[in-house]
Amino acid sequence: MDAFDDEDFGQRARRLRVDTLIWLRWLAIVGQTAAILTAHYALGLQFPVLACFVCVAASVVVNVGLRVRFPVSHRLDDSWAIYVLAYDVAQLAALLALSGGLANPFSFLFLAPIMTAAVALPLRRTLALLAFTLACATALQLWSAPLRWPDGTEFEPPSLYVLGMWISIAVSGAFIAIYGSRIAEEARQLTSALTATELTLARQQHLSQLDGIAAAAAHELGTPLATVALVVHDLAAQPQIAAQWADDLRLAEEQVARCRLILRKLSSPDTIAAASLEETTLGDLIEEIVAPHRLLDVAIEVESDGAPPEPVCRRNPGLIYGLHNIVENAVSFAEQRVLIRASWTASEVRIVIADDGPGFPPQVLGRLGEPYISTRGGAARRREDDAAAGGLGLGLFIAKALLERSGAVLGISNAPAPGSGAVATIAWPIEKFEQGRLALRQRLEG
Repeated sequence: MDAFDDEDFGQRARRLRVDTLIWLRWLAIVGQTAAILTAHYALGLQFPVLACFVCVAASVVVNVGLRVRFPVSHRLDDSWAIYVLAYDVAQLAALLALSGGLANPFSFLFLAPIMTAAVALPLRRTLALLAFTLACATALQLWSAPLRWPDGTEFEPPSLYVLGMWISIAVSGAFIAIYGSRIAEEARQLTSALTATELTLARQQHLSQLDGIAAAAAHELGTPLATVALVVHDLAAQPQIAAQWADDLRLAEEQVARCRLILRKLSSPDTIAAASLEETTLGDLIEEIVAPHRLLDVAIEVESDGAPPEPVCRRNPGLIYGLHNIVENAVSFAEQRVLIRASWTASEVRIVIADDGPGFPPQVLGRLGEPYISTRGGAARRREDDAAAGGLGLGLFIAKALLERSGAVLGISNAPAPGSGAVATIAWPIEKFEQGRLALRQRLEG
């Protein structure tokens, strides 16, 4: 999991593209121009039109400057993005100051930059932009050029109405900033976790393929190596050849023996058929997952319960990684013992993994399986280097996603009183558990 903690997968993805901001500002320029022309020439409202067009022209200059300064695909960092959005707020405030202030119905457009910041910037920068927006709105409440009707009379709304506009902008902006940031952050976390899941699965698939290739190569090389050994033995048995090439034959025998030792490490004698490299029984699957943890100071007990024959599944890298992650989590928090109970019936395969550790805090128990949540206290963790992987809940999220992809249902709870510890239950319908094996058999037979 360390590979996924070195980089925030959502950090770069959330940055605003310069091209997006430029096109949005061009849209705003067109809208502002249309509003100015309509209000002045169609409705006859009186306000400093030339000064308003100067403000619009400033946005044109900013757009051209951004286009020259940055490439189309460039994504602005947070500092640049907040300055650009702050400019949008200031430009809108200048237009409103020339056309009635907060009494102008277009004052609600203050919320647009805040909404953009909420989905693309950290909450603290969004709140800073909100504070700047409220400062501009307060300045408009204190001073703004009046908006005049066609007959020259000023539009003077009640002061209570103007105060209500300020309050509505403040409340709406705060709601959008907090709510939008929260929703966007959850979406980014989910995207980051899914990306990590895909990378984990790809890496596990690659390792699994290497294992299969190594075992198959070991099996295929066994026959020609035996032939070489036989030829060397026959040559050594002939006195005339043995006397002339004794050193070379002895070296050949040593190298053949060394090759056999290497092949023995790559493959066991029972890996004969290609299907056997891809299939595993439920018991062998659990033993493969448990084996790396048996040397630790936690006792791991495995129990099986079910009528023969034992279920057989395909060696799915996602399934293996998901189970390994849960077992590793249980071993990390266990005090002395982890119990793994495998059971099966004619309709279901079930694996229960229980530890005797402190269990999960009640406040996070209902959210387990979500990415980037704090799981259990760091004091209970045996290895500090696991804190980055498990402390954020990403490991359980990946395990849950991979197991559900295999057709399993994962349930996590605390052991009932007076016991202690966490209990993870993984259950498959029997047809889902054996589905991959049956498909592999059909492919090999076809």
